[in-house]
Amino acid sequence: MTPGRALAAPLLWNVAGLLSDEPGSTRDYEVAGATINLGDDLRLADPIEGHVRLARTNRGLIVTADLTTSIAAECARCLRDIEVPIQIRIEEEALPSIDIHTGAAIRPEPGEGDEPLRLTAHHELDLETAVREAIQLAEPIAPLCRADCPGLCPVCGERLVDGVHDHPSDDIDPRLEALRNFHAES
Repeated sequence: MTPGRALAAPLLWNVAGLLSDEPGSTRDYEVAGATINLGDDLRLADPIEGHVRLARTNRGLIVTADLTTSIAAECARCLRDIEVPIQIRIEEEALPSIDIHTGAAIRPEPGEGDEPLRLTAHHELDLETAVREAIQLAEPIAPLCRADCPGLCPVCGERLVDGVHDHPSDDIDPRLEALRNFHAES
């Protein structure tokens, strides 16, 4: 195993040397301070950190990445700005698009199923798209600032956690008066 160096460009490595090695060879890389654009509706709150291992196979590379970050979000109940921690694991096969020895283009095999990750024509592995998609999939549907967040007051719209929300109930519709003393049993 040969230790890798720190990232020069976010989530991009030249793997020509590894492609020239025998199957079974590996390279390890630490990811520190990487940032990527997640699209219009999502943004990183912290840089991406973690570890990437590349293993040579007879066809290309097996990419294994364990990464952490956090995204900026809004609590679904109280609308407070929060940071949501995200942990992702990527396990992908990356295949060359150019033969390392001849320079000839390599065509995908028919019926290969899902399109595997492809190396660039310069024998570089670019994980930005795979990491972006993994973070987008890991984003919670309804993030919460805490599990027991009480949300907003339905009358005044203030956060219920910020204090007492006792509002007069004089203006109730007379047709709903019978419901005033209704309490659901659990």
